[in-house]
Amino acid sequence: MTDFVESPEHDLLRELARALDRVDVERARREYRDQNECLFLERFLPPEVVERHLLPEVDKLRPNVHRNYIPGHKKGGAISYYTLSEKAPLFLALYKSPAFIDFVSRLTGARVRPCPDADPHACALYFYTEPGDHMGFHYDNSYYKGDRYTILLGLVQRTEHCRLVARLYRDDPTRETREVQLAYGPGALVIFNGPKLYHAVTPLAEGEERIVLTMEYVTNPEMGVLNRFLSNMKDAFAYFGVRALIRRKPRSEKEAPS
Repeated sequence: MTDFVESPEHDLLRELARALDRVDVERARREYRDQNECLFLERFLPPEVVERHLLPEVDKLRPNVHRNYIPGHKKGGAISYYTLSEKAPLFLALYKSPAFIDFVSRLTGARVRPCPDADPHACALYFYTEPGDHMGFHYDNSYYKGDRYTILLGLVQRTEHCRLVARLYRDDPTRETREVQLAYGPGALVIFNGPKLYHAVTPLAEGEERIVLTMEYVTNPEMGVLNRFLSNMKDAFAYFGVRALIRRKPRSEKEAPS
């Protein structure tokens, strides 16, 4: 009799289910609302799960990192949804997990869904691996007709300097703005309403490294022609490069040899 070998995807989704069971969703939802639609879960996935399942995928993707630099705004590396789909689909199993999507919906109070497959930013990796890598203050504004929510999962946090900085309540004139800095390690989760949270990433120091998985969800996946163009230009020049946005056809769509 052949022994059953559990697939990495099945094992990861089982660990995800356990992680979701540990979250007190009602309490988390209150904290999310109280913190200007932003929530930090310091130990969502156990670090050993990240190390066993996700870090090997990160390491094999390193040759595919696209570096970019926009003076005064950002410096770092990124890998798009298209590359993950082709070379590391384990990340997409997490991103498209019905249980995780339901959790995000319950937490935010909005019925969310993954971004369309044509969006290279739907699920991506950010690499802060060279001195000075950073991201300036910005909002994750939505080009979609619906709202957009950002989820960040910590993968590597070998740094004392490179942190997520969030300014809570900046859009609320009735409350004083409060700045928080988050150094989230492997398995930590940050969830926020993109257009509401003013945030940045402080510069990386020599010999340090920080790698994050970002996942975007929307309430309405429709996007106008102009916004699609603007979104593509942003992703091409600020994140993944023009070549990375030329999506390759899946093998099933390619023409069979004659």
